[in-house]
Formats: sequence, structure tokens, C-alpha cells
Amino acid sequence: MNFLDKLEQKFGRFAIRNLALYLCFCYVAGAVIDLVAPGLYDGYLAMNPYMILHGQVWRIFTFLLAPLVNMRSVIGIIFIFFVISLYYNICLTLQKIWGDFRFNMYMLTGMVGTILSSFILYFVTGSPYITMDSYYIQLALFLAFASLFPNQELLLYGILPIKMKWLAYIDVAFLAVNFVTAGNHIFGWCVRVSIIVAILNFLIYFFAGRSGRKYRPSEINRKRKFKKRVQPPKSGARHRCAVCNRTELDDPTLEFRYCSKCEGNYEYCQDHLFTHTHVK
Repeated sequence: MNFLDKLEQKFGRFAIRNLALYLCFCYVAGAVIDLVAPGLYDGYLAMNPYMILHGQVWRIFTFLLAPLVNMRSVIGIIFIFFVISLYYNICLTLQKIWGDFRFNMYMLTGMVGTILSSFILYFVTGSPYITMDSYYIQLALFLAFASLFPNQELLLYGILPIKMKWLAYIDVAFLAVNFVTAGNHIFGWCVRVSIIVAILNFLIYFFAGRSGRKYRPSEINRKRKFKKRVQPPKSGARHRCAVCNRTELDDPTLEFRYCSKCEGNYEYCQDHLFTHTHVK
């Protein structure tokens, strides 16, 4: 087992099941705050180590309320629903493919990395104007989705079909341009450090614990067809975990998959799919 498997075996039960939905609630709240009270986020909610050390400890959590678009423009108000809907679908898909624990870990390491890097930059520069948010973490999350589904087509503006890999190239170019043109002032370095943290989080996850990459659409479709041919158990439940014996009747939100490495038809829930001992 790799490092992520070991962590999941010990702490998988603590994973937040509907993290994608909760994150979207944060961004909806951030959009509303930016619309009704411009400047409130930057003044009182953004990640600012100087303010945190002077009593505003809530900023460690409220920096997640960063608005995804500028709500002080007509274009921002029009496209906020499209952006949040796209973000929710991306998060939900990744959560289903990786599992709750791995999706939780990806987001957690990104957020913790942003917090730690902001404090490091503060102690190095001593500037009280250091502010960071989760904006670039979300852009890197889009790269994670595109790496799993490079040929998935998205209807841009509901009309123009474009593959995810081309959007990923645009995303990388956007990050590169922002990094180069950020400037040498303190806010420019905040942008650069945020981009580095987001990209490192993406690279570390996929090169150190990328077991979720084997779940390609063809593999998911194959398992789905296999499940249809399997007779449901006599208890009335269609799925049962071979480790904990839970079924979809115990928890409707549970995801079940068959293990391709086990000899026989052994099905596991999302909490034990990566942590069980393979049957030989």
C-alpha cells in the first residue's frame, strides 16, 4: 500500500462525505458577500497572517469564502451560476472516482499549504499586507479533472464544444502569465506563492499517490456493466461490502465497486475499496 492507502485505512472514517457540496456553499456565500459588501472579504476574511496573529483567527477558515468571479460586474453576476455549477460537477466527479478520503486529502493539503506558505512569506518579509485565498487551488483542481478526462467535452457557454485537455492548456497558460506578470511588490509575491502551492499540490498528489488515475471512464463503464449482470443478494440490497457488510440500505450515499485484483466477485464500499486485503 502507498502512503495514501495507509492514511485511508487509519483515518478514512473521518472523511467528509459531501465535501463538494459544502465547498460550493462557501463559494456561493463568498459571491453574495462580494455582491452586497464589496471589500468585506479583503478587509476581514482573507488569509492575512499579520491579522491572524493580532486576534483575527477566523481568517484561517473564512479565506475559503473567496468569490470565484468578480461580483461587482454584470458579467460576473451572469456567469457565477455557470462557474459554480461547473465547479460542483468537477468536484463531485473527482469525489466519486477518487473516493471521499482522497478528495478530502487533496483539498486539505491545498488549504494547509496556502496557510503555511502565507505565514512563511510573512515571517520572511514582515509585511502586514500579505493576503491569500483559495482561488488558485480551484484552478489546479480543474487540472486534476482534465488529467483524468482529457477527452471529455464541455459545452463552452452552452454552445461551443471543447475538450477538457484544451481548457487545461489554457489554464496552465493563464497560471504562467499570472506568475510572470505578478510584479515584484508584496501582492505579486503573494500571487506567485499561491500559484506554486497550487501546482505543487497537484503534482505531489499525482506523482506520490495517484492510484485514482486508474479509474478511467472505460474502466468505470466496464465495472458498471459487470454490476448489472450480478444478481442482488436475498436481503433486498443490491450491494454489500465484503469487509463491513454495509449495504446501500444502511447508507444511501455509499458508493460500491468491485475490486479487479481480488479473485472472485468481491464488492467493497468506498471506505474499504483501497484498504482491504486482496483475496487470492
